[in-house]
Amino acid sequence: MLSQKLIESVERHCDQILDGLVAQVKRDPELPHLRKLSEEELRERGRAALRNLDHWLTGGKPAYLVRQYEALGRVRFEESIPLHEVVRGLQILKEQTVGFVRDWGFGQAAAEVQAEEELEYLVDRFFDRLVYHVVLGYEEALRNAAQLRRFAHP
Repeated sequence: MLSQKLIESVERHCDQILDGLVAQVKRDPELPHLRKLSEEELRERGRAALRNLDHWLTGGKPAYLVRQYEALGRVRFEESIPLHEVVRGLQILKEQTVGFVRDWGFGQAAAEVQAEEELEYLVDRFFDRLVYHVVLGYEEALRNAAQLRRFAHP
């Protein structure tokens, strides 16, 4: 299946995708908090997402991935990184991934174009799920912090 070959290409060439992610995050003036993360942290989070791409795209929703991205949301809250920056970082990773798929394309045969379009659709859904779980974790941390403040200041 061509789309499986594309998924494998994304996973094999994730460093190329991550180069684009790091460069874009580090130069984006609207991401001042995210830019402060180390290049290695940005790469590791991006690598973790791309490494698990196949699991999510094949219809799975492994509980550990859900926990991982909800935990990421909580960590980003604790690091005082605004939620919009966290979401934008995931959007950039998605854009870099889709851009790679388009650049990597196998050709112009109808089946090849269809496989690329299918993969783009699946990658879009994958990142939507990641954003959803990161937001859940972030909101949980926000609620917990608000409760702690209420108890601390009766």
